[in-house]
Parts: sequence; structure tokens; C-alpha cells
Amino acid sequence: MSSILITGGAGFIGSNLVEYFLDKGHQVVVLDNFATGHRHNIQQHADNPNFTLIEGDIRHTADCEKAVQGADYVLHQAALGSVPRSIKDPQTTNEVNISGFLNMLVAARDAGVKRFIYAASSSTYGDSKSLPKVEDKIGKPLSPYAITKYVNELYAEIFSKTYGMETIGLRYFNVFGRRQDPNGAYAAVIPLFVKKLMNYESPVINGAGDYSRDFTYIDNVIQMNEKAMLATNPEAVNTVYNTAVGDRTTLNQLVDHLKEILANYDPAIATVEVIHGPNRQGDIPHSLASVDKARQLLGYEPTHAIKEGLQEAVQWYRENLK
Repeated sequence: MSSILITGGAGFIGSNLVEYFLDKGHQVVVLDNFATGHRHNIQQHADNPNFTLIEGDIRHTADCEKAVQGADYVLHQAALGSVPRSIKDPQTTNEVNISGFLNMLVAARDAGVKRFIYAASSSTYGDSKSLPKVEDKIGKPLSPYAITKYVNELYAEIFSKTYGMETIGLRYFNVFGRRQDPNGAYAAVIPLFVKKLMNYESPVINGAGDYSRDFTYIDNVIQMNEKAMLATNPEAVNTVYNTAVGDRTTLNQLVDHLKEILANYDPAIATVEVIHGPNRQGDIPHSLASVDKARQLLGYEPTHAIKEGLQEAVQWYRENLK
């Protein structure tokens, strides 16, 4: 059993990782400042002797140093997500996603952590029009958020080469699933659409709805984090991987899928109209990942395609949305 530090462990992805690794018997430490995460995501672990919560901020060096003590692995999920938020407030996004990331890298290096695995982003592909997205072919960033996530990759590569650290970046593609927050100004599209449809409100699609995404269910992401943590092949380390399914769905198709699933519980939802608004600044038209590299070097095999993931996600929202 290992000691694993999960930064941002009270967030959507982080809390799912916490639950998974605690269930496997590992010791898990969470570092979170609850800026975007929620206490209720991890409160069920409070009495678990293998669980430790450190309330702190990755922008504070002392908090990072405290959190990494005794850690075998770091799963770095803490960040300020959202392209629109980064456009509105690029300075805070930079402080958290770049300065905070660097603080965690330095703390992990100094503590002798075995491997540093971090949440990278498909936004790094920027204006590259090639499909599917392959790890070694990127374009120019289209938002401050995308810049920060690309800088993370550059820092991780330098720390690997300069200090001999083992790092792996996971470029997440539109992750969705249980515990993803449907509330707030920067809510992700799937929980937001589910909530609106359940309330018979019209979801708003940015643009014509023909933009497409490689929507990736949370269980696929958990699998990638575990395989990155346990990889023994030297070629599999000190690199980045697409973390996705390898399929794409347009926003119009997404709404159709959600309406079909929800209508099984409430037929009236099938009649809810969709509203189309303007395209969102900083969005790329299409996103589709190649997962060949992850298959070859990590043995990754996605367990949930879009429809299987949506079925499970909708069931969770029906049980948990008030």
C-alpha cells in the first residue's frame, strides 16, 4: 500500500480518486482550499484512519511542503479550470495553475516523491486543426487557461530532465461523471444540461451545436491515474498522455442523448426545447483524442463510451440533485 497525496481532492475528479484509492487500502492525503471543491465530496471519509485532510493552498509553499511529507505519489488535480474564468481573470488562473504547480513540483522534488502525476488538459492542443489529437502535435493556445496547462507540461519536463523526477501528465478531455458540480458560473456542460432538463428548462448550446468533444467518463480518468502511478516501463514515464475515449460527440448529439436517457424516467423531458446562443470565446471547434499511446505504454483501455457514461452520470444526478 502506498501513501498518495491528492491535491484538489475535494473537487470533482479529485474526490473520485480519493474514494477509489481509499477503497483499495492506500493512505490518502488531501490538500484543498475549497475554492472550487466541496467538503461534502469527502466528508464520508472523515473517520477513515487512512484519510488525512490538509486545508491549504498550493500557492503557499509551506502548505505544499506539509502535504508532501511521507508521500510516495502525488496526483496533482488542484487548479482553476474553465476557459471563460481564465479570460475574465487571467492573473488568478496564472497564480494557481502555474505558481501553484511549480510550488508542488518543488515540494515533491525536495520530499523525494516517487512520481508526480498531474492533470494536464486537451486545451493544450490550441488552434491545431488535426484530428485525432496526437500528443506530440500541438498548436498555439487559445486562452490563458490553455497557456497555464501547457506551461505545466514544460515545467514537468524540465524537472524530469534537470532533477531526475518522474512525472506524467494526463491531458484530460471533457471529463464528466458523479460529483461534477452543476451549479456556479463555470459549471461544465453535462451536469448543467442535466440539471436544466430535469427542471424542464431549456439548455443553452453555444453556437449551432456542431462543435464536438471527446467526452470522457470519470472511471476512464481514474484508470489512467492508476496506470500512470503504477507504470514500470521506463518509456512510459516523463511524458504526457491523452486521457479520453477516442470518440467524439457534437453538442446537439449530447443533448439528444441526455433527453433520451432522462425521458425514460420522465417522458415530459423529451419535449424540452434547446436554445442556441453565440459561440464561446476561446473554444476550439472539435476535439478528438488518439489514445493509442496510452494503450501501448500504459495498457489503458477505456471502460465507458459516451452513452454508458451518461447513463451512470444521469442516474447519479437523479439521486443526488436537489
